[in-house]
Amino acid sequence: MKKIIFVISFFILSATAGKAQTILPAQYQELVKQLVANLPKNVTVTENHSSTSSTSLIDFAKSMLGIPYRYATSNPKVGFDCSGFVSYVFSNFGFKVPRSSREFSYAGKETSLENAKVGDVLIFTGSNSRVRRIGHVGIVYSIDENGIKFIHASSGKAHQVTITDLDGHYKARFMKIVSIL
Repeated sequence: MKKIIFVISFFILSATAGKAQTILPAQYQELVKQLVANLPKNVTVTENHSSTSSTSLIDFAKSMLGIPYRYATSNPKVGFDCSGFVSYVFSNFGFKVPRSSREFSYAGKETSLENAKVGDVLIFTGSNSRVRRIGHVGIVYSIDENGIKFIHASSGKAHQVTITDLDGHYKARFMKIVSIL
């Protein structure tokens, strides 16, 4: 019993130590879930890092504003395409996510715009909204009374990592939203 609590405490503490790592690395998440599930009824373990992880995720993504758009690339020294940017951000926090925008449709848990949270992944059509085929992704950056803003690597006018309103143009292209965190 003491060993189990020690192991769980070690993983939780190591996952929250320091600013660079605010969530449990992916390879340990399943192990901790299994250990917690097997604890006696009188032992409880609480976690409250969802807001911290989304804040850290967005802070990290924001640090890449201005990096140029570059097709089929996920290297901050060279540039990003949309899915390269999103996968790079999430993989920095230990999440295994797809590398292509189309595959994001099957990742995480689908939610609705009304239930969107900072850190969720928005999935759009390509630049032609009439062709209802997935072609772009971005990360919800903020939600307020003015609506949703998202951060993404844009191949459009900005041609770089930028923050954009989910308004007319992108609203018409919107296909779905998934929660990875």
